[in-house]
Order: sequence, then C-alpha cells, then structure tokens
Amino acid sequence: MTLKVLLLSCASFFLVSGMANAADPAQTTIRIGATSGPYTDQIRYGIQPLLEKQGYKVKLVEFSDYVRPNLALSDGEIDANLFQHETYLKRFSEDHQLKLSEVLKAPTAPIGIYSKRHKSLDEVRPGTTVALPNDVTNQARALGILQQIGWIKLNPDASPTRTSERDIVANIKNIKLIPLEAAQMPRALDDVDFAFVNGAFAIAAGLKLKQAVYLASVPDSFLMVLAVRSADLNKPYVQDLRKAFQSPEFKKLLDERFDGYVRPAYLR
Repeated sequence: MTLKVLLLSCASFFLVSGMANAADPAQTTIRIGATSGPYTDQIRYGIQPLLEKQGYKVKLVEFSDYVRPNLALSDGEIDANLFQHETYLKRFSEDHQLKLSEVLKAPTAPIGIYSKRHKSLDEVRPGTTVALPNDVTNQARALGILQQIGWIKLNPDASPTRTSERDIVANIKNIKLIPLEAAQMPRALDDVDFAFVNGAFAIAAGLKLKQAVYLASVPDSFLMVLAVRSADLNKPYVQDLRKAFQSPEFKKLLDERFDGYVRPAYLR
C-alpha cells in the first residue's frame, strides 16, 4: 500500500468513525415537522446547525394546521414534531389512539387576544365579536381566559381541557363567539372585534407579541413540546435532539432572536 493510499484510508476511517460517534448510525437523517413561523425558525436556526455538526442530515417539514403533524409523526413520515402543547398532545393521542410521547418542553410564544379595531379589553360592548379556536383543547383554553378576564362564566364542573360553548353559564358581556380554525385567526382580525391567536400563527402573520391587547400566562402544561413516537423515545437521535435544545448555543439564540417567549425551566 502506498503512503498516499494509506493516508486516504486513515482519513476516511477517522471521518466515518467521528460521524458514527456523533450521530445515530441507524438514523442519520432526522425529519422534523413544525408549524410555519417561530417553531420552524427555532429548528432551522437553533437546532438544525447543532445536529448537522454531529453528522446528521436534517429535513425540516412545515405544516399549516394542528392535525397533520401528529398523524405524519405516527405514520413515520417525520421523526419528531414541534407545534403543540402537552395538553393537546395528550388529548390528540388519546382521541386518535396514537402512541406519541413528549421529549421535552420548548420555548413558547404565548396565545394572545389581538384586535385591529380596539386598543383595550375595556372596549368590549354587547355584541362584540370574538373569534376563538375550534379545536377542543385550544377552545377550552380560550374560554378559560375569557372567564379570567370576566367576559363569561363557565360551569365549574366542566373539564378544563374539554370546555366548550355549552359550558358557558353566563355571557356576562353579551359577546358573540365565532369558532374558527386556529390558523385562520390572523385573517379573522379584519372581520371581528377580537381574536385569540396562538403565538406561532401571530408571528407567522407578521404580528408582534407586544401588539396583543392581552397575552395569556403560560403554565407548564401549555408550553410547546418536542414529540416523537413513543417507541423511539430512548433512541440515540432523540437524545441528541434533547441535548441540542438544552445546549448553551440554543439558549444564546433565544436571547438574540426570540425575545418575549416563555421558556421552560432548563432554559431560564
């Protein structure tokens, strides 16, 4: 064997060995789904570069709704997703009999009440139109917020994750509720007085968090979660995903690009 061939062989060995040590040899490509906007950006600018340094190839798949990402994950079309909170993941998995699990919680843009017609919640009047999400868990959350701000009163026996309009026992401000798909909320602002807009859709539509007339607090159960198939939870590529979110590099990116997001404890 010539010296040149020997050197090339050694270089190839160390390159392959390095990638094998850094990346999951059984999962060298990771397909991550996220809703368009801030969660896609978190992956693209914060997580993808870290994984690629370890030898992974990362494919980012964008979604515009809250149904397809979990179905795609369960069907094996993607390997992880970032678009939903813990409560939604549990309810969707139960309703559709999917075996999906949370890896960890992620920085979250809070849901807010936005308006193009009003500058304050104090401007509510009888007949005020309020658009809210039509999916079960986010509608329940919106109704809970409406009770907190004193616009409605809910049946105290109603499930906090399944509250619906049927559970309203008093419409204190005589508002008109308009259920719509969550992704349509930014467009609805042209037609209603107030609209509940999830943070991801607000930012994707060019709205700023500080433009909301009301930003909801975010308990841990409503922080976004990175989810994978339950069978994959302990695989090496999932552990590398976890480490990327927990890295100092990702925390620095949050400080620079994602001001105002609610962070899980490990990133504070």
